[in-house]
Amino acid sequence: MGVRIDKWLWAARFFRTRAKAKEAIDGGKVHLNDNRAKPSKEVNIDDVLQITQGWDEKVVVVKVLSDTRRSATIAQELYEETAESIEKRAQITERRKAAGNQVRSEGRPSKRDRRLIHQFRDKNLS
Repeated sequence: MGVRIDKWLWAARFFRTRAKAKEAIDGGKVHLNDNRAKPSKEVNIDDVLQITQGWDEKVVVVKVLSDTRRSATIAQELYEETAESIEKRAQITERRKAAGNQVRSEGRPSKRDRRLIHQFRDKNLS
């Protein structure tokens, strides 16, 4: 017997709310055993989850099933991140930090910049 994937992600503290977990799953940010998941899909022990959060992509193996949210230390015992995932995230973080020194934000957009952004967005959404 498994636990719904949205509940497990919430209990493992990958997302702050179940609604955010469901939103990420619906957006294709969570894969279960290399297949795109649905929020009602059940997770079982030893399942492999690929979770994309912002810039980071984590590959974790489910170790314990839980549908209740507890402390962060207990939540970390629910899964184990693969060594390849940890190494890959570290490399990507280093590259992003190195590139971050070259790319600087110019601050808030001006009124003209905002107008252009709105025009671009409206043109491409229609």
